[in-house]
Amino acid sequence: MKQAIILNKRIFAFESKEEFLTYVSGKTGILIALNAQKLNKSNSKLEEIINENIGYPDGVGAVLALKQKGIKSRKIAGAEFWLDIVRKYHEERSFYLLGGSQEVIEKTVNDLKEQFPAINIKGYRNGFMGPGEKEKLLDQFRISQPDIIFVAMGSPRQEFLMDELLNEYPALYMGLGGSFDVYSGNKKRAPKLFIKLGLEWFYRLLQEPSRWRRQLAYFVFFWRMITKQL
Repeated sequence: MKQAIILNKRIFAFESKEEFLTYVSGKTGILIALNAQKLNKSNSKLEEIINENIGYPDGVGAVLALKQKGIKSRKIAGAEFWLDIVRKYHEERSFYLLGGSQEVIEKTVNDLKEQFPAINIKGYRNGFMGPGEKEKLLDQFRISQPDIIFVAMGSPRQEFLMDELLNEYPALYMGLGGSFDVYSGNKKRAPKLFIKLGLEWFYRLLQEPSRWRRQLAYFVFFWRMITKQL
């Protein structure tokens, strides 16, 4: 499997969703979506987690950075890929869902059961965790034994939590950010044209102008790429 180091973070390259689906089959670890914003972030703890697990290119910036290093890859949108995992493995693997509000997680679970009647969901809970709740969650994992655990809490909180959970309960974890909100209809994803042009980040900025400081990371990243500082 081809890979590269970009700004101290290891990123795997996949030429198709099918290749990625095959690669993760039967594995334990954490699937981490890497876009320009996350690649540009300097956080030693997050870098360590990324480099010990499976970072994949979830953004045009990551794909272009790989191309600059002579590696061909397609963009793997995490907001779609988690459903590809469910679609391919729902009859042979079991799942646990963690994240979002109580309303969102319940609707997500109900919609998944409607879309995939044979799915085996071992459990679910919202993303609001107080002191001591991580241990209760691990107890649920040990009892129900899910194979694949989706965690939708936003970065880097979800990566830090998944790392702690993985150390206690081996499984395949995947961080999903706001994907439950999108799947349940609580939030809209960018129109297909924005996605196709790699401008999903710009659509989010138009929807939530208060995010502008976060989006500056994209410009910094592309400047680094243009000036070959990656």
